Amino acid sequence: MSGWRPTLVCRVGGLSCALPLEAVIETMRPMPIESVSGMPRFVLGMSIIRGAPVVVVDAGLLLGDRASTAGRAVTVRAGSRTIALLVDAVIGVRTLTAVEDLPPLLDRAADDAVAAIAALDNELFLVLRGARLVPEDSLTVAPVGAGA
Repeated sequence: MSGWRPTLVCRVGGLSCALPLEAVIETMRPMPIESVSGMPRFVLGMSIIRGAPVVVVDAGLLLGDRASTAGRAVTVRAGSRTIALLVDAVIGVRTLTAVEDLPPLLDRAADDAVAAIAALDNELFLVLRGARLVPEDSLTVAPVGAGA
């Protein structure tokens, strides 16, 4: 898997994460979030972004046990949908050298959200899957304002 294309590097807690640049739509300040009940704990709800409802995922809860500080939102293509991924900070665009395979203990990391481990200047990065960050059934939510 060496020779990765450019990635957007983000910080989430003590982790450095990278998203394939072709999956990234834009970075922005987080928008107001409308809670939606019955979702996995990493799905915080929905926001209206560029006039459309978008599922909001906390990268800290997706990858670990602590919520991100939500310093930035990164909108990402997830299959045919868009999600907003909350991260602590966006560092910039980097080209990373990927390690061949995930170690056995990480091969099912975060429900297949992690594609590989990469390195740059002796720092490790979790390379996230753009299209498979969140299981498809987690992206199916009731419209904002639909209630019980």
